[in-house]
Amino acid sequence: MTVNPQAGRLDHVQDADQLFTPRTPRIVAARRLHRRRDRDGSRRFLAEGPQAVREALAAPDVVVELFGTPAALDRYADLAGTAARANVPVSRLTDEALAAVTETMAPQGIVALCVQFDLPLRTALDRRPRLVAALAEIRDPGNAGTVLRTADAAGAGAVIFAGEAVDPYNGKCVRATAGSLFHLDLVRAADPAPVVAELRTAGLTVLAASGHGETDLDDLADAGGLARPTAWLFGSEAHGLPAELAEAADARVRVPLHGRAESLNLAAAAAVCLYASARALRPGGARPAARSA
Repeated sequence: MTVNPQAGRLDHVQDADQLFTPRTPRIVAARRLHRRRDRDGSRRFLAEGPQAVREALAAPDVVVELFGTPAALDRYADLAGTAARANVPVSRLTDEALAAVTETMAPQGIVALCVQFDLPLRTALDRRPRLVAALAEIRDPGNAGTVLRTADAAGAGAVIFAGEAVDPYNGKCVRATAGSLFHLDLVRAADPAPVVAELRTAGLTVLAASGHGETDLDDLADAGGLARPTAWLFGSEAHGLPAELAEAADARVRVPLHGRAESLNLAAAAAVCLYASARALRPGGARPAARSA
């Protein structure tokens, strides 16, 4: 495959006359990845859309194959060229085959087949992250993906999916991360209880976000309680953190509500907590260079 650098268009794709259909074995196998048991069994997942594909290609040794309709491979010739330079196969497919491997109502024509890349907790902690988000028993993929994206934006080094949490490789979760899935260390832990002990052993203060926490976030920040490496525990929007997990934390912290709202949703509360830590963790309190949202 070659890309014309002048026109920025895809001039040639290997096996250019071949179009994968819904019955092509590789498409049949990719479609099975909509099911968690097949994702876990094969250690593969799908990343849909140009933003997710771009970030996946930027991560080393993650993308196994790039699928796209002829029109999409022409439109996103830069992504096809990146894949080709990385020796990632680029395969053309029909609109019907695209519909088979995507989950959105209006797919953008390009999908990456990726390898799962989650790490053991110990490996992630050996890298000494200063900010960690742990999602315990969070079932909603949109919420989980949004929290992961927020953690990335706040500068977290790792995100942990603990207990009966949603699969981070779930298609809706992957899309909700907007590519952030590929930016930080990802951990899956079957039992959340040992996670707290390991986080503390690694030198992190463990804080449980709770609407009924005895510690006010503003008071904690003003007292310098966020100025050391921190791991935040977040529970499901419907049920919050399991009681035993909240009790195991160093403190249970509530976000102050200054208006009449009954509560914040999970994603908003996580954003407030993570950014409070990000601000406190800045070296010397100086403002780092940052991109605008």
